[in-house]
Amino acid sequence: MPIRIPDTLPARETLLKEGVAVMRETDAIRQDIRPLQIGLLNLMPNKIRTETQIARLIGASNTSQEHLISFYQTWEEIRERKFDGFIVTGAPVETLPFEEVNYWDELTRIFDWTQTNVHSPFYICWGAMAAAYHFHGLPKHLLEAKAFGVFRHRNLDPASPYLSGFSDDFSIPVSRWTEVRRSEVLERPELRLLIDSDDTGPCLLEDRARRSLFMFNHVEYDSFSLKEEFERDREAGKQIQVPYGYFPGDDPTRQPLNRWRSHAHLLFGNWINQTYQSTPFSLDEIGG
Repeated sequence: MPIRIPDTLPARETLLKEGVAVMRETDAIRQDIRPLQIGLLNLMPNKIRTETQIARLIGASNTSQEHLISFYQTWEEIRERKFDGFIVTGAPVETLPFEEVNYWDELTRIFDWTQTNVHSPFYICWGAMAAAYHFHGLPKHLLEAKAFGVFRHRNLDPASPYLSGFSDDFSIPVSRWTEVRRSEVLERPELRLLIDSDDTGPCLLEDRARRSLFMFNHVEYDSFSLKEEFERDREAGKQIQVPYGYFPGDDPTRQPLNRWRSHAHLLFGNWINQTYQSTPFSLDEIGG
């Protein structure tokens, strides 16, 4: 399925070089089709890196003022729109209590807005923990040491359409100082645990009633995301361990191997397919 993005978006050239099917915006508007409308609430400092990672999967630091003006709209500008899908990213605020995040009130209003203006939300990392806390009161807990590396995960629900084509076990990158606990997830019958890890706990939850997914790890990461995090923290003098199961032989001088790419594409492809199959033909009917 090709994705339609603005013709001048910086991510465009990267996606084309990787063979991702990209349709120019100017071409798409000439075709009599109903493209899915997918919004991205990008809370990460590196906007271009994150949007490239997300766009890469949908199609198969500081941000300059020019980038924000060219490609991002304010909440006030889009709040009357309807979306088939809506992705909320993580944010570098995970050790703070949710209510102490300075944009928490606005974020919860956006979460509530997704219930009337979005057909299928997809929350990632801190965004997933924040949404699970807001909608279900699911708490997050600080870890004694950062969960950092590539860990084995288990497919708990092979019949789930979101896990179609998934192996019984597979690897997913993890990078967080907090966790949600399995016992507290299982206390909430409205949440279905789809992917779990013996090492790092719950990974993917489904809220069927809200057609929502909560991904607590970074399946969207590219091959070098963990390497760059590791080198950044080490250069800053922080106590940081070598990412678990990431570098061959745990040797940071060797190039890491991407062992999660296929499952990342599967997950996002399955989500897109489920959204496409179930969303109303008319955007105006979303939330009705």
